[in-house]
Amino acid sequence: MEMMSSFADSPYELLLTALSLIPITHYLIGIALVLSVMLYDLLEFHIVQDLMSGFRGQPVDLTFNSCSQLYQEVVSKCSLLHGRYMSTPWLSSPHLQTTFLRFFGRPPVFNYRREILDTGDGGIVALDWLAQSDVTEKEDMGDDEVHQDANTPVVIVIPGLTSDSDSVYIKHLTFYMAKRGWNVVVSNHRGLGGVPLTSDFFYNGGWTEDLRKVVQHIRSQSPEVPLFVVGTSLGANMMVKYLGEDGDDILIDGAAAVCCPWDLLLCDRFIGRNAVQRFYDKALGAGLKRYAKKHQDFFTRLSDWDGIEKARRVREFDTSGTCRVGKFDTADIYYRESSCVGYVGRIKVPLLCISALDDPVCTKEALIWDECRVNKNIILATTQHGGHLGYFDGIDAKGVWWVRAVDEFLTVLGSSKLIKRQNKMPNSLLVRPQKSLTDKDSYAGFVKKTDKQIDLDTLPKMPKIFVEAQGSDTHSRIDSIIFFLRRFMDQF
Repeated sequence: MEMMSSFADSPYELLLTALSLIPITHYLIGIALVLSVMLYDLLEFHIVQDLMSGFRGQPVDLTFNSCSQLYQEVVSKCSLLHGRYMSTPWLSSPHLQTTFLRFFGRPPVFNYRREILDTGDGGIVALDWLAQSDVTEKEDMGDDEVHQDANTPVVIVIPGLTSDSDSVYIKHLTFYMAKRGWNVVVSNHRGLGGVPLTSDFFYNGGWTEDLRKVVQHIRSQSPEVPLFVVGTSLGANMMVKYLGEDGDDILIDGAAAVCCPWDLLLCDRFIGRNAVQRFYDKALGAGLKRYAKKHQDFFTRLSDWDGIEKARRVREFDTSGTCRVGKFDTADIYYRESSCVGYVGRIKVPLLCISALDDPVCTKEALIWDECRVNKNIILATTQHGGHLGYFDGIDAKGVWWVRAVDEFLTVLGSSKLIKRQNKMPNSLLVRPQKSLTDKDSYAGFVKKTDKQIDLDTLPKMPKIFVEAQGSDTHSRIDSIIFFLRRFMDQF
């Protein structure tokens, strides 16, 4: 009897009795709170941090060499890079930013002008052009009256992994910069943008030859026009590697790298660490498989098609496809040899790098902090938030912060004394400017991009290029300087 009485009075019995008196709704509320905290941490929400800062955002952190003339002459005059980035309150997570960009990015609607460029090895790439006249409504103006100013500076855009000129973030960038007065051209990767693969090679993360051909092609038409490049995601890796490879012989005047992976091997490790990162890994892998299925005959002939069909991760696709076509022994060798981080020290032109520390695809562990402190030509701008290429701001999420930051940087750079407008083309590459760039019909040799799929038989033939020594054009220089001064004053 004493033992039973002792059990009845035990603390466990009293605890169970007390727990039974708590209403079930309180348990449900408690479970919901615990799950909310777990979800808040898993998806890296920062709404509390934003609230604590009064929704003013966090300052942009700049890393550069203390003796950098690029900072003194250009970046010090960029208000966005010395301000704060505040993400859209209802997108206060890098994963929401990145997902919203992919599915609900609300890109502007417009049509490109298409040019097909022969790469010289049997391949072709689609160059999609957009000028201010293409995005500005003009009454009583037909297509034959559209004029592209041959003296307007040109910006080449390099998309990411399986992106092309129709990707949401590319359309945001091209539309904004064209409306601001630039001539913008998107250099689509081989096999993307609706063009077929016509050679026994497709692009990879370290392939820079196509970009080099595009730059030479544009320089041949407009030797005196300031030329810039903007690379995004994997396209930024390709661009930075190109800048380092060409060093002093580079034919462009400046560049911007947005959400660059820097070290592909580190990013490969990072993207497989946890469930959220593995989601992006599978999504990117699925995009690569869709690309391969569009060119199934090519991949069946030159790669391990069975391995591609079974691939679930980017690494698995690279092992069965990229490494086979690119002649890399293993995926790790491909990642090491294709990473741009080893070329950063050789860059000789002004370069702005923009990265978010919460990027769910390109890890902050790969950022080039020390390299930027050594190379005076590079400025690294990092933000606490932004996701991968998201950077939506404003209550309505209509603005993309990095697009405006890149435009401001290139505008101020173009009006600075860091840009040397002398002809940088070697004599072997100097050519007569194309007739289509100066005549009234400024898109001769271009096709209006209304259908992504292109038949090779209907491609416009590339005009022949005749080599000729080209002197400086005084009027071109003056027009370019006036353009940049006007744009620079618009900042204020």
